[in-house]
Amino acid sequence: MSDLAERVRAAVGAVADPELRRPLSELDMVRAVESDGSDVRVQIALTIVGCPAADRIEADVRRAAASVEGVGSVAVDLGVMTPAERQALTARLRPARVMPFGPDSLTRVIAVTSGKGGVGKSTVTANLAVALAQRGLAVGLIDADVHGFSIPPLLGLAKDGEIAQPTRVDQLMLPPVAHGVKTISIGMFLQSGDGAAGGRQGAVAWRGPMLHRTVQQFLTDVYFGDLDVLLLDMPPGTGDVAISVGQLLPHADVLVVTTPQAAASDVAVRSGLVARQTGQRVIGVVENMASMTLPDGTALDLFGSGGGAEVAAALSAAGDEVTVLASIPLSPALRADGDAGEPVVVAHPGDAAAAEIVRLAERIAAEPRRLAGRRLPVAPVR
Repeated sequence: MSDLAERVRAAVGAVADPELRRPLSELDMVRAVESDGSDVRVQIALTIVGCPAADRIEADVRRAAASVEGVGSVAVDLGVMTPAERQALTARLRPARVMPFGPDSLTRVIAVTSGKGGVGKSTVTANLAVALAQRGLAVGLIDADVHGFSIPPLLGLAKDGEIAQPTRVDQLMLPPVAHGVKTISIGMFLQSGDGAAGGRQGAVAWRGPMLHRTVQQFLTDVYFGDLDVLLLDMPPGTGDVAISVGQLLPHADVLVVTTPQAAASDVAVRSGLVARQTGQRVIGVVENMASMTLPDGTALDLFGSGGGAEVAAALSAAGDEVTVLASIPLSPALRADGDAGEPVVVAHPGDAAAAEIVRLAERIAAEPRRLAGRRLPVAPVR
């Protein structure tokens, strides 16, 4: 191989696959690089036929090759991995079909819960995930609210009635990425015709065993890669999914979302108590739909006040001290941006609700990980 081809291979190999988030050279996707004078030809092996990231990979490879000094024209040939190559890749990415977020994992798992629906839990979770990703963290998000999934549209992964689907590479599923957050939801596997009307997504009518298996597969079969934080948008209440997550992830942290209203805060306490029964730790309370400051300077307490503090006090009395980590005010922008599929922390970062969510992300990101009792991937030097 010529010196020019070697330099081009190095540059192209450093390009990251947008789904796997690893260099092409590490994934054995660079098949060949040939040069004829200053002209180069690069052969890339995609993971599957119809790879949704094909156009981006081709553009990134072409740009990387053209950036090498001495290169004239660049030709990029896209092929597809053989079954053997694909099997070797999946074996390298996930050596065994095990849940990678167990007690020894360095990924911080946070389940976002609420006692009842309608408190804005999913909106808080989606914006919190994006705000954490904006801080440079590797973030994954599981929409565990199987019956009431709403994360994909909140992140802009649902357009024209169709939800983006994960890419399947043999036994691995690669989750779609939105605003730097790798996301999976049961809505991605339902077609708009599955018992739906008007182009809407179908409904899920499952009981306990199916719900448990779904959550388990999201944790086992979806390839998130190395994550700093994994968020779970939990269904409201203390039903089957809450019990399953408690069994599968007993070491997870729990963030309780409520509104200031007593009807919501009284029920929110129960979700925190059930989480503790499975060994999970309640790290704080988020009060959503709190007081909003009007243009004339007066405060609008549409849902009352004090609910977040009451939940924190009740949970503190029943165990470790719990504080209110954020009080997110009512915000028309937060609602409108959610309907438009763009998180408020992206669309309107100066909004009061966005600023409070960013502060929540900063507090969570600054908290050190609990490493007590975990096996670290290091060995003593002898």
